[in-house]
Amino acid sequence: MSDQTLPQLIQQSAKQFAEKIAIQEPDRKISFSELEGLRLKSCRAFMAAGIEKGDRIAIWAPNISEWIIAAIGLQSAGGVLVPLNTRMKGSEAAFILNASGAKLLLTVSGFLGIDYPAMLVAEKMPDLEQMIMLRGEADGASLWADFLARGSAVSDAEAQQRSDSVMASDTMDIMFTSGTTGKPKGVISAHGQNIESFNAWSGTVGLESSDNYLVINPFFHSFGYKAGWLSAIIKGAKILPVLSFDLDAVLAQIERDKVSMLPGPPTIYQSLLAHPRRGDYDLSSLRLAVTGAAAVPVELINRMWNELGFSTVLTAYGLTETCGVVTICRSEDDAETISTTSGRAIPGVEVKCVGSDGSEVVNGEAGEIFVRGYNLMQGYFNNEAATAEAIDDDGWLHTGDVGVLNDEGYLRITDRLKDMIISGGFNVYPAEIENGLASIPGVVQSAVVGLPDERMGEVAKAFIVKLPDSELTGEQVIAWCRENMANYKVPRVVEFISEMPLNAAGKILKTELRTRD
Repeated sequence: MSDQTLPQLIQQSAKQFAEKIAIQEPDRKISFSELEGLRLKSCRAFMAAGIEKGDRIAIWAPNISEWIIAAIGLQSAGGVLVPLNTRMKGSEAAFILNASGAKLLLTVSGFLGIDYPAMLVAEKMPDLEQMIMLRGEADGASLWADFLARGSAVSDAEAQQRSDSVMASDTMDIMFTSGTTGKPKGVISAHGQNIESFNAWSGTVGLESSDNYLVINPFFHSFGYKAGWLSAIIKGAKILPVLSFDLDAVLAQIERDKVSMLPGPPTIYQSLLAHPRRGDYDLSSLRLAVTGAAAVPVELINRMWNELGFSTVLTAYGLTETCGVVTICRSEDDAETISTTSGRAIPGVEVKCVGSDGSEVVNGEAGEIFVRGYNLMQGYFNNEAATAEAIDDDGWLHTGDVGVLNDEGYLRITDRLKDMIISGGFNVYPAEIENGLASIPGVVQSAVVGLPDERMGEVAKAFIVKLPDSELTGEQVIAWCRENMANYKVPRVVEFISEMPLNAAGKILKTELRTRD
C-alpha cells in the first residue's frame, strides 16, 4: 500500500504540473497550483466548521468542480468522504446519512430540475449539523462561498498542520453499496490503498499528463471518482467533468476540447457509433477507452478501434470492496480477450476461483471469485458481522461473483451469486427492490430478476403475488417505485402470478422465473 495521502498527492501534483489545467468547465479553468490553494482553503473551512479527523461528510451532487474541491478539502482535514448517488430519493439518501453519521451534507438545488434539500425536509437526520449548497440555494443551508469564507478563522499553517497529520492508513472514504439483504453497507477504504490502486490502474490504462479526460461516469461512483478525477490528478491529466450526459453535447465536446480519454459502460460507445451525425464531428483525438460492467461484444471492440479511432480499449473488473479495481486487460490484448475477459489482476493483488467445497478449482473451471491484496476494504462501517462474512481469516474477500480463470490469469465473469442486475452500468440488487415492493398495499410476495435489454444491458422485472381481492395494477406498482426508488432500480415490467415457485426449503426459484416468457 502506498504511504501517500490525498493531500500529499495534490501538493505533489501542484509542484509537478503547476500551471497546467487540472479541471476545466465551460466557465472555469483551475490549474494544478490553483487546485492546491483551493484544497487548503476548503480544508480551513471544514476545520472552522468543527470537523475533526474521522468525521463523515456527505456529498450529494453531480459532476462539478466544487465536488472535487470539497472532497479534497474535507479529506485534507482528516474527514471521511461519503458520496451519495444523485439518483437517490430522499429516504434513500437519509438512510445513508444516518448510517454513516454524517455531520455535514454538501449538495445542490436545481440539477435536472431536482431540489435535493427539499427531498430531505421530511426526513429525520439527528447527526446532520449543517447543509452547504455547492450550487443553488435552500432554506436553512449555507452557501458554499460563505462556508469557504468562514474558513478565514483558521490559518494556512493550521490547515497544513492538519493535512500533514493525515496518515496513509486513515480512512479516505466510505462508499455505500447495497447487499443482498437490501440494506446498504458502508465500505471503508484508506488513503494509501486508493492511491496505490489507481496509480496501478492509470498506469495500466496508459493515462498521461497530456490527456484530456472526459469524466462522464458520476463522481459518486468509483468509476467517476477514483478511476476518474483521482486518476487524472495522479497522472496530471485535464479533468473535464460532464454535468449530465447528452450525446450531441459529448460529440461536440470531444471535438472542441480534443478529448482523448473516454471511459464508460458499453452503452456510451454504442450510442456514439449509432449517432446519425457522428461523421460531422472530429473525433480523431480519442485515444483511451476503459469499459466493463456489462457484456462487451467483440464487434464493439473492433468498431471502437476502427470507427471511433481509439488506440487502446480495455475492460476491467472491480468492486466497491476492492477500491473499485481487481483485474484489467492490457493494451496488447486482442479483441476476443478484451471482449470475453475482464483482464488479469493488477500488481500486488491475488485472484482465485473457489468451488462449493471451499477448495480452489483448476483453471478453466467455474468457481466463486476470491480476491486478496492491498486493495481490500478495511471493512464495512459499523458492521463487524458483515465484514467477517465477506473476508475470511486468510484475508480473502468472497466476492459472490462466479468466474473462470485461464492459464494466463485472465478472468471471465460467468455469473453472480448475489443475483445482482447491472442496468446501464449501475448495480441493482433485487432484494433492495423487493424490500420496497413489500410495503405496497396488496403485495403478498415479490421476486425481482434481470431481463436482457439491448440498450441498458439488463432491466429489472418484478413477479408479484397479490392479495386475492387486490385491484393493484402493474402501472400502479411502477408509479410507486418511481416515487420511492432511484430510476435505475424501477422495474420495467411487472407480472402478477398466483404463487411463487419454491424449492423444498421454501426459497424462491429465481432460475425458474427467469425462464418464463
